[in-house]
Order: sequence, then structure tokens, then C-alpha cells
Amino acid sequence: MKSELLFLAHRIPYPPDRGDKIRSWHVLQHLGRFATVHLACFADDEGDAAHLPALREAMGGSLGETFVTPINPNKLLWMAKAYTKRLTINEAAMSSAGLQHFVDRIVAERPVAGLYAFSVQMARFAPKDLRTPFVMDFVDFDSAKYADYARASGLASRLVYEREARKMLALEKATAARADVSLFVSEAEAALFRAAAQLPQADIRAMSNGIDLSYYDPAAGFVPIEAPPTPLLVFTGQMDYRPNVEAVRAFARDVMPVLRQTCDVRFAIVGRRPDPSVCELDGKHGVIVTGEVPDVRPWLAAATVVVAPLRIARGIQNKVLEAMAMARPVVASAGAYEGIDALPGRDLLVAEGAEAQAEAIISLLSAPERAAAMGLAARQRMVERYSWDAQLAPLAAMLGLKARKAAA
Repeated sequence: MKSELLFLAHRIPYPPDRGDKIRSWHVLQHLGRFATVHLACFADDEGDAAHLPALREAMGGSLGETFVTPINPNKLLWMAKAYTKRLTINEAAMSSAGLQHFVDRIVAERPVAGLYAFSVQMARFAPKDLRTPFVMDFVDFDSAKYADYARASGLASRLVYEREARKMLALEKATAARADVSLFVSEAEAALFRAAAQLPQADIRAMSNGIDLSYYDPAAGFVPIEAPPTPLLVFTGQMDYRPNVEAVRAFARDVMPVLRQTCDVRFAIVGRRPDPSVCELDGKHGVIVTGEVPDVRPWLAAATVVVAPLRIARGIQNKVLEAMAMARPVVASAGAYEGIDALPGRDLLVAEGAEAQAEAIISLLSAPERAAAMGLAARQRMVERYSWDAQLAPLAAMLGLKARKAAA
């Protein structure tokens, strides 16, 4: 008989079309090879929650009981609950008595062999007296991200972000102290957390993201776009996410004018829900804002250079892995490159600041053979290092499932 697991996530892990969902989907799918997985999660809205039938079909019979509830969209309510109940805003946003009841019932009624939680705000739903392995996938060191936001904000926002950073760090430390294993997406993130948390008895490890190498393959079957006749720079990502918004605005403002003195280059910002400040860039100084597209691969394939000029970045950037798997030359900021096991100068270029990024891009635009060779090296590095199976191989043993699969 298959083992049973409980999987908690702050967002329904399907479809795998944004950074957190890509990781959570691959983890869920991987664990489904070993066990029947009961899922409790939030959804962005009713439309997001409606992906549950497709998720069940994609799991091929490995998904057990489920509870999916949309997040209350009232942000003022989040703030009020956070301050009155002394929670992080993230915890206040993801409050649900129904989800807690589901978790408690599954743990009480089912022979649950282990619990995997994705994102720290889900730790509060894990029973305190749990007697099976508890794996906490923090993914990123989130409190450090909010501290970064605070440093980059004006007074009113800074006070909110500083509080969130303090409360989040306390939550992260308390969770890591009781989890059997705490996971971060890179060794750099894990090391930062170890230094901040000072929990010598805690088992804190790195488990990197992977990349679907058969999907993100320049030879895969996808419909190409009609690329402009001039060089095309591409940025991909969720375009209402603050680090992405700030990155493309700064790039359009500070880098594109320099590049356009050299050639008639275009810059495509590819991603869903573009912030109004991003939409305003469309048509100005060679900028194209696509909004949501059904498939980012045609845009990546058409790119002369893919750029990832993130100023605030945590963990591993899937956008960089995807571009490298598509054999495109990439120019990334130091933050976007951090945690990626690749060699600068051979597999990608790392450039910090507008001037350095412009120089790096011009160097690739002026040397097409070098750019093509870098793209091929990037693809090879992804093949060597970043398959999902290799990244997730240790996970089953953390949950005590390795022997059961071997016996099957």
C-alpha cells in the first residue's frame, strides 16, 4: 500500500507558470511517485482555485483529499489582523479555520507518514504535536527580502516592511527549530539563514530548483513569434511582483537609452499582470510590454539576449534557468545570478549597474558568434546540473519514504 503525505502550500501548485508554482508543482509531482498526497492550500482567487481539476488529472491518481481556499483579497483586513493578532501580514492574509480543520482531520484520520510545507506562512497549520517527519521548504529567506524592501522604501512603507522583516524572522526561527528539515532554494540562502537564526541543532539544507529540460529546449515544438528585424532583449516574469517591476523600469530608464545610441534595439517585457507603471513603458524607447502570453518559449527563442537586471533578488531565479535552458545568452545582475551553479563569462554574463549591463549587452550584440557559443554553453550547464529529478532526489528520504519506494 502507498504511503500517505500531507502537503501544505501558500498557493495552489498548478499550473506551473510562475516561480513558486514551478517549484511546488515539481515537488508535489515528485512526492506523488512515493505516496498518495493530501493537499491543503490557498489560491490567489476563484480562477486560481479552479485549476484543481486539472491538477488532479496531472497527478494521475496520486492526489488524495484536497482543500483549496481563495485568499481574502481585502488587504486592509490583512493589516488589521496582523497588528491585532501580532502576526506577519503574510500569515494574516492566509488565515483559514477551514484549512486548519482539514489539516487536523487528515492527521487524525489518515496514516500520514510525513508533512511537507511550502512557504513559511503555512507552518502555523502544521500540528504542534506532529509525530511524523516535518519538512519545511522556506524556499527563500523571506525576512531578508522584506528587510531589502525596507531599505529601498520611503518612511511609511519602510516601517511596515521593517515590522514584517522582524516578525517574519521570528516565525522563520521558530519554525526551523521545530521542523525536522528546513530547506532553502540555494546554499547562499541557507547560509544567510543559518547566520541569522543561530540554531546549531536545526537541520538546514539547500535544495535547488531544477528546470524542465524537455520543455525548455530550443528544439521543442512551439510556435515561433515574428521577431523584430532589430536585436531583441527579453525579460520574463510575473509583472506585478515588485522586484520585477523595479528591474524593468530601471532598465528601460537607465540602460535602453545607452543601447539605442548604438543600435535600434528592442526590449520586450513578457509576463502577466503588468503593473500600471510597467504598462506606461510600452512603445517608449523601444519597449514592448506583452502582458500575459500563452508560452514564454517563443519569446525566449527570439531573444538576441535575455536580461535579468534584478536589484532585489532572493534564491534562484527561474527566469535565468529557463533562458539558459533555451540556449540564450543571458546578462544577469549579481543578485539574479546568486545561487546558480554556472560560470560567468562562459555560461552567462554577470553585470551590476546600468553602465556595466549596457557594456555587457553591447559586447554580445557586437559578437554574434560569442553570444551563440555562450547560449550553447548555458544549455549544456543546465543539462549537466539542473534536472528536477537530480534536485529532488533527497526529498523522499527526508520524509522517510525512500525504503518504501525501493520495496515497491
